[in-house]
Amino acid sequence: MNWVALRMLTGDRAKYLGIIFGVAFAALLMSQQLSIFCGLMRNTTSQIRDIEGGDIWVMDKNVQFVDDVKPMSENKLLRVRGVEGVQWAVRLYKGIARARLSDGNFQQMILIGLDDATLVGAPRPDRILHGELGDLRQPNAVFIDEFGWRYLFGNEPFQVGRTLEMNDKRAVIVGMCKCNPTFQTFPILYCTYSQAVQFLPQERKTLTFILAKGNDGAFPESVCAAIHEQTGLKALTNDQFFWSTIQYYMQRTGIPINFGITVMLGFVVGCAIAGQTFYLFTLENLKQWGALKAMGVSNIRLVGMILLQALVVGLIGYGLGIGGAALFGYTFERVVTSTPPAFYFGWQIMGITAGAVTVIALAASLLSMRRVLFLEAGVVFR
Repeated sequence: MNWVALRMLTGDRAKYLGIIFGVAFAALLMSQQLSIFCGLMRNTTSQIRDIEGGDIWVMDKNVQFVDDVKPMSENKLLRVRGVEGVQWAVRLYKGIARARLSDGNFQQMILIGLDDATLVGAPRPDRILHGELGDLRQPNAVFIDEFGWRYLFGNEPFQVGRTLEMNDKRAVIVGMCKCNPTFQTFPILYCTYSQAVQFLPQERKTLTFILAKGNDGAFPESVCAAIHEQTGLKALTNDQFFWSTIQYYMQRTGIPINFGITVMLGFVVGCAIAGQTFYLFTLENLKQWGALKAMGVSNIRLVGMILLQALVVGLIGYGLGIGGAALFGYTFERVVTSTPPAFYFGWQIMGITAGAVTVIALAASLLSMRRVLFLEAGVVFR
């Protein structure tokens, strides 16, 4: 009987391909939009993932996300170091600086100042493409990210010694590193903390974050609670700061609503196309279903045949849609090099899309199932 169900499904090629197209289009649109949405959300937290070395971020109590910079006084660092359970704590500057290029144009830069002694917060060694991390201790030295180099200098090969001007001071590029794309899409510069202070206009407070690490065996969450209790500052682990930043963009921007509308549109269109086509396919085959009933095939077996047809259509449409979304992401990341890609195709997206396609296939089959179950076997003789 399963063979009969498959033969009925593929008998009308136009309707068979129409059902698959509806499911594939829905899967493609939903997975592609979800991937772009997740890519954008990950970009908002890229510097939390790039800045490594510590497991605790300490900041002003009113900071809501990683780009919400509120400078603190330098004595806050000493207070954090004095908290029981803190193994070490170092300065970290993160902010926006304005650089003057050789052609006279100005460009906004994300400036990250690392602790002078330890360089904690720098990219991992495997992400350094040119130069050595110790070169940052040279006068006026900065590292630039790979995208920032392409953004400023096009396809020119990397060369040490290219200069920028920030706050009337010369910044010499001595190395290049690979960073995750940011939400703001500005070039990223790494330098020492003392050098970053010179690249900025004079301010009374410049300390934006403190990177700390708890003692061996201590739970980071407990250390964060102790820091907050004794200093009044906000202390978050890497994961907590990651999700705090994403939560801010989810609640305070229109990004989730806009992408949610598109994903819902793909789901509705998929249900409409697949459901209508599957229903018309069933109407045209009522005599065949009636003949099976007349031969004594039970309703349960008929339901199984319809579900088998829906399963085949759903699997093929899902595979084509997911494959199209993956191909889009692969092409997008390699062809579009002028801006950092915002595309994250994780297993969670595949699972969500699979669930939505399952609902579409079931909804389409339910419409047909009702008509077949209430069908009179005598229709075949009329």
